[in-house]
Amino acid sequence: MSEKWRLLDTGLNDAFYNMALDEAIVIARSKNLVPNTIRFFRWSPSAVSIGYFQSMEEEVDIKACDEMGIDYIRRRTGGGAVYHDTEGELTYSIIVDENHRLISRDFQETYRTLCSGLVLGLRQLGVPAEFKPINDIVARGKKISGNAQTRGMSIVHQHGTILRKVDPALMFKVLKVPSEKIRDKLIKSVEERVTSINDVLGRDVSFRELKDALIKGFEDSFGIKLMPGSITDFEEDLAQRLKVEKYASRKWNFRR
Repeated sequence: MSEKWRLLDTGLNDAFYNMALDEAIVIARSKNLVPNTIRFFRWSPSAVSIGYFQSMEEEVDIKACDEMGIDYIRRRTGGGAVYHDTEGELTYSIIVDENHRLISRDFQETYRTLCSGLVLGLRQLGVPAEFKPINDIVARGKKISGNAQTRGMSIVHQHGTILRKVDPALMFKVLKVPSEKIRDKLIKSVEERVTSINDVLGRDVSFRELKDALIKGFEDSFGIKLMPGSITDFEEDLAQRLKVEKYASRKWNFRR
């Protein structure tokens, strides 16, 4: 009998709630209040997230974000600045016990294992996906998914983006670049290095179709059964508190 995990699809939320809920689920799992969980979510409004160790002022064009109504937030995971487009990407989180059979002490091996569910799911759609160390998934040599991971409270938390469509010009309106000349070069570079599901398949793939494929990919790769679940009262209350006290605060987002 397959091991049962919880599946959450929390839909569209702002950046502050999305990051707060991830942490709330981690804490709930660490207290054994909820099972291992895979969550799908999206961002409304669109947002820029920076890695835990980055500087908001150095990475993000705050003025442009404010003018365009785009959120900006610091993640609890590392990595670089990422633009999360409401219609352009699906984001996932995996929250699992550190002593689970899928988890290795080696971060690289754990990335490979946890990303295998994404790879298999994308292949279900017809995308020739492959894992590329350290933490990317590529299709035809171009990046289609970026992932980040952190550990604490005996829990592994990995989350990442799956690009449904990509707009490099918009991306570099909200990320800080030294000059227009360099901006043009960066846009061209992203066009050469990054792709999306719609580009690869030459058709518009719905979020429902993408999620269904990823669910099967995770189940087959991990040897689990994903059971649709809901956020517990503990998680929701904690997420709302973390959103206000931490993730929406200037102290967190602009810390050095």
